[in-house]
Amino acid sequence: MQRLSGGVTSPQGFRAAGVAAGIKPAATKDLALIVSDVPAVAAATFTTNAVKAAPVVWDMDLINRGASIQAVVVNSGNANACTGYEGVQHVRETVAAVAAELSIPEETVFVASTGVIGVPMPIQRLCAGITTAAAQLSTSAAASSAAAEAILTTDTHTKEIAVELAVDGTVVRVGGMVKGSGMIHPNMATMLAFVTTDARIERSAWQEMLTASVGKSYNMISVDRDTSTNDTCLALANGMAGNKEILRGTESARRLQEALDFVNTSLAKAIVRDGEGATKFLEVQVTGASSEETARSFARGVVTSNLVKAAFFGEDANWGRIVAAMGQAGPLDWTKVTIDIESSAGRLSLMRMGEPVLFAEPFAKEVLAESEQVVRISVGAGQGTAIAWGCDLSYDYVRINGDYRT
Repeated sequence: MQRLSGGVTSPQGFRAAGVAAGIKPAATKDLALIVSDVPAVAAATFTTNAVKAAPVVWDMDLINRGASIQAVVVNSGNANACTGYEGVQHVRETVAAVAAELSIPEETVFVASTGVIGVPMPIQRLCAGITTAAAQLSTSAAASSAAAEAILTTDTHTKEIAVELAVDGTVVRVGGMVKGSGMIHPNMATMLAFVTTDARIERSAWQEMLTASVGKSYNMISVDRDTSTNDTCLALANGMAGNKEILRGTESARRLQEALDFVNTSLAKAIVRDGEGATKFLEVQVTGASSEETARSFARGVVTSNLVKAAFFGEDANWGRIVAAMGQAGPLDWTKVTIDIESSAGRLSLMRMGEPVLFAEPFAKEVLAESEQVVRISVGAGQGTAIAWGCDLSYDYVRINGDYRT
């Protein structure tokens, strides 16, 4: 597998565009189009929030019906969530506008939105933006980056990636882009993610692969314990690489899964690194749990703890908060727990088999002052392992979210 420059337009047969449609107050890009030259096999996962935005309801129906997807339209600045019947109608108008511009069936159009909840969509501006974006569709890396820029909200930069690999002697590519910075919490993280590949793959296998990949990437990150109304991860496979159809359980499926996991994990970590107000990137590695699921619970328990996050912001080696967070996450024999924190400044031992380890506070400050931290936790109960990613909780997080709507 080889890393490439670019994003969703790197695989064959995908075009993209990003334009300013006037949905956001400022004259910044706020509408993206991703189009496949042919209908693509689609797989998706969605928010677990009981409150679901109008686009999510439309998209879930498409995926449940096994629809092939040819176009994705995404806007930022307005979530079209909790907007009642009008919001549903706006989704339908959006779909109709894309279908008319591209001369494709309406049931092949996927819609995603992100932004403020409870505000009516400026639908005329959105539809005009669709016309503008359709005229700018391109396979270029610049077009991919423009689309990645158009889906941002409080993000500070674009997040995209592409890789290339050989499958059964055929070169295939996988590309992706995400947005996400705040309202990030496991199951799913508050984000929009779009993955494209030119591989040919059987539909149920593709959905199975995406679900597994999301489980160990986007569902293992947290910024602030809040899950949104619009979370969506869509993966499109248009088959234009010309490879033999990939079936579940094959070596080809394993290879493609590896690439999909790399793309999603890289994008998930990019979201955390761009967490609202974040100054520290945290990777929590749990080993020795009774099962993989238990290990995931412990790892997520640590990265979601506000007290743990605050301690890392303050560069305070308060390991008691770590073990307490684990104790809330599931059954735990704390007398077998070992905890270390490592950064480029060195490795700090905090707990050994339930016993505190004496350490020098100046050295602890040096280790925790670095921007990237790895928390290594051994539970001593089995073979289960997991990794989760999170960030610290800073003053700026409150500042950013205190006036997000206004």
